[in-house]
Formats: sequence, C-alpha cells, structure tokens
Amino acid sequence: MAETAGEKSEKPTAKRLSEAAKNGDILQSKDLATAMVVMAGIATLAVMGPEYVGAVRDMLREGLRITPGEIQSFAPGKRAAHLAALVVMPVAAILATTFLAAVAAPALLGSLGFRPGAFAFKASKLNPGAGLKRIFGPQGVMELIKSVAKVVLLGAIGWWLMWDRLVEIRQMGKSGIVPAFDEIGNIFIMVSLGLAGALFVVAGIDVPAQIMQRAKRLNMSKQEVKDEYKEAEGSGEAKGAMRRRAAEVASGSVRKAVSEASVILTNPTHFAVALRYRPGVDQAPVVLARGADEIARIIRESAGEFSVPVLQYPELTRAIYFTSRVNHVIDERLFLAVATILAFVFRIENNMATQMDRPHIDLPEDVRFDAEGRKTQG
Repeated sequence: MAETAGEKSEKPTAKRLSEAAKNGDILQSKDLATAMVVMAGIATLAVMGPEYVGAVRDMLREGLRITPGEIQSFAPGKRAAHLAALVVMPVAAILATTFLAAVAAPALLGSLGFRPGAFAFKASKLNPGAGLKRIFGPQGVMELIKSVAKVVLLGAIGWWLMWDRLVEIRQMGKSGIVPAFDEIGNIFIMVSLGLAGALFVVAGIDVPAQIMQRAKRLNMSKQEVKDEYKEAEGSGEAKGAMRRRAAEVASGSVRKAVSEASVILTNPTHFAVALRYRPGVDQAPVVLARGADEIARIIRESAGEFSVPVLQYPELTRAIYFTSRVNHVIDERLFLAVATILAFVFRIENNMATQMDRPHIDLPEDVRFDAEGRKTQG
C-alpha cells in the first residue's frame, strides 16, 4: 500500500534531534526522577538515622535548657543559629544526596544540560483550548490512568508492608518509649525503601514509554527528510555558484603561476603542468601548477595569454603530474628528460631550433603512468 502523503514514517535525523533538544523537547521521565530522589533520601536516612536522631535530641535538649546568663542577656538570633547548627550537617547530607539524585536522573537519559530554548515564550501555552485538549485528550486520559495505577500499586505495596509488621506494631505499646521509637524508625525505613523500589518499577515502565512517545513525536515524513538533506547539501544553484567561485579562485592562482612558467607540458587535453627554471635561482625545475581536465584547460589557455611555450609530451606530463607537488622541484628521476625539454625551449627562443627539432624523450619505466595513475610497462 502506498505511503500516505505526509505520513511520519521516518526516524528523526540527527539535526531534528538536536533542534528538538535546543527547544527543550528532551527525553525525560518524572517517575525516574522521583524514584531516584526518594531512594537517595531514604538511603541517606537509613545510613545517617542515628546521627540525625541524635542531632534532633541535642537540639531539643539545648532548646529547652535556659541558663541564668541567657536570661540576663537574651540573644534570640545567636541562640537560633546555635540550635540550627546542631542539625545542619544531617539535613545538608539529605539535601545534597537528593540534589545529586535529581541531577543524575536526566544525566542517565542523556538530557542533562541548560537549554535556553526551553525558557522561550510560547504563545500556544497560553491558549485555553490547547490546555483543555491536553487535559481531556488522549494524552491527558493516559496520564490519568497512569496516576491512578501508580496510586493503587504504591498503596497496595505500602499496605502489604505495614500488614506484615502488624505484630511488631501491636507490641510497641508494651515496650518503652525508646524501643517504640526505634521500631517506628525501622518500620518507616523499611516501608519507604519498599515504596522507593516500587517507584523504580514504575520508572522502568515509564522510561521506554517516554522513549517511544518522543520518537513518534519527532518522526519525519520522507519529504521532510528530503528537504532537510537539500538544505544541508545546498540547492543545485548554490552548489553551482560554489563550483564557479572555486573555479574562479583556481583560475586566478593558476594564471599567476603560468605567468612565471618557462614551459607548459600537456597530455595534450587531460593533463597539464607548468614548469619554471631560472638559472642561478632555481636549483632544479619547479612545478608551478599542475592539473587535470578543467585546471588543465585553464593552464593551456593561460599559456597562450602569457606566450609561454606549450609542448605535448603525454608520458612526461603524466609522470610529473603523478610524482611532483606544486611549488616543489620535480622528481629527480625526471631531471634528464626535463633538462632536455628546457634546452630545446631555450634554443627555440633564440631561433636556434624549430619545432621540427623537438627531441624525443625516454622515461625510466618506474615513472610511466596511464591516465588513472597506474604504472605502465613498456
């Protein structure tokens, strides 16, 4: 069956995911964050419970004890600070662990970071119709079902844990105050850890659901993927303009190089190299420009403009093209062949020879190449 026009059947591209994250549309799970914060807080209480209870006891003892000196010079601010200092460390430990847990939750989902786009003003959020649609629409109904299910699950687990300790709860009335408080603390920690574990079970269901919902929300149609590809690659006109600009830049540098050349060697059409040799300045012939196809055409045309001699030596041209670099001397294996060419050009310029006297060049077998750059034999 043919795909419906505009159907979002394609996975989101990296660019789509990046833009969504910048705008605040990130993978997040409130259930995972809640589970981690609750578990971190309860675990800290379980570990530091005795210290916390001792700190509260000391604060109450100090708060209820008033000395004659304190009555004579009563300083409520100083006294309050002293009492708060007794419990600040246990409270700070709980706050620190819960804060770290709150930060770790988005970090586990790869969503940690500050995104200014998430704070941008969006008029759609002020639309009452859109708000009612979110509340009473399919998404709102789904959230309501999830909330009811979580309440039922947590309530059932809490009831079961309390019922399991019913005997201990009944016996607390027969024990002293201190043992009763210890038992209450143990029951509280146990029930809280059980509920925190249940929250992780809920988070284990919510995280995959959030991943699927976000993927569905960010899915793209085939047309959107094509449009994004065109935008990334640039339109045909833009690419054509870039190629023309590159050709103009190359043409300018090639023309300048050819203007200083002593001779141009060609293939005759596919390759061209511009060589310079100035006695007393250059230790050996230097490659000023080299190119194939379009660049070779520019070299040949520039040679005519600056009246630089052009000679057709296909094998030698290919050998220089594949063994030398621009602004470097030629390969030493080609010294003899190029020296013979330069000597012939000198004789032509001084009317000591004609084109009929053009020398034959033999190259070593290890510098003979075909048009693809593969070495040839014979």
